[in-house]
Amino acid sequence: MHNFTVLVLGSEGLVGSSIVRALKKSPKVKKVFEATRKDANLFSLDETQKLISNIQPDILINAAAKVGGIYANNTNRSSFIIDNLKININVYESCIPFPKIKIINLGSSCIYPLNVKNPIKEEYMMTGKLESTNSPYAMSKLAAIEIADSIKKEFGHSVINLMPTNLYGPNDNFSENESHVIPGLISRMHKAKLKNSLTFDIWGSGKPLREFLHVDDLSNAIEFLLDKEIDYELLNVGSGEEVSILKLAELIKDVINYQGELVFDTTMPDGNPRKLIDSSRLNNLGWKPKISLQDGIFNTYQWYLTNY
Repeated sequence: MHNFTVLVLGSEGLVGSSIVRALKKSPKVKKVFEATRKDANLFSLDETQKLISNIQPDILINAAAKVGGIYANNTNRSSFIIDNLKININVYESCIPFPKIKIINLGSSCIYPLNVKNPIKEEYMMTGKLESTNSPYAMSKLAAIEIADSIKKEFGHSVINLMPTNLYGPNDNFSENESHVIPGLISRMHKAKLKNSLTFDIWGSGKPLREFLHVDDLSNAIEFLLDKEIDYELLNVGSGEEVSILKLAELIKDVINYQGELVFDTTMPDGNPRKLIDSSRLNNLGWKPKISLQDGIFNTYQWYLTNY
């Protein structure tokens, strides 16, 4: 039994809101502070320092980030690297005076090079060129890993760098141009169903293979790791299962009960042809995902229907 005080940054987003739900149920946690933009503008070092100094949590979970899908990453390249760098620099600089704070840094599997062998192991980081459509975001996440580990080595903080695979779930961003693939397909296909559209267009060939993880599985992994001392520089967090974009679209089509034809636009980019991460390090510590892709998509669609 523990009595951790936990500060969750970015607590209103897909990841942060799920983490808060999980930690409020955890017997390890005494208090969860849900920090939002109203509590501190993380682009401001002064406001970030004040927030962390006032709370001085046992554990800080950084779920604050500017995120988006292929289109958003590829067209808003400057803001994706600049905004995320500002957030991470301010957060980790503010932690320096408090070496007893345990930092859980949330990265992304996009940090891994484009052409590495699958399944992707943690040691493949920085061994090749990044995938071009989201390289600015990936670079900001690589910088965050380096900053957090520098603080660990120089000032003694405990740091866990988690690299989740493609996440989805309740409270996701369902906009047509800014979203990731699952919420984007759910939103657009639901609207196509309401319009009785005969065809539904999807970017790319449908051939790329992707791995998806329900955000509540990530939160359960974080709760699992709260009281663990981890020596690894990185820990991948994935489902261990991959699916083609075509099969994913067909699964979403079944859940939504859309009757039209799926049409793939091969003039649009596919992104990385395959990306499956190796989560054996975390699995060997005793954690396994619980939510199947079909159940997770159904759960996410039901949330979408209720909230949109």
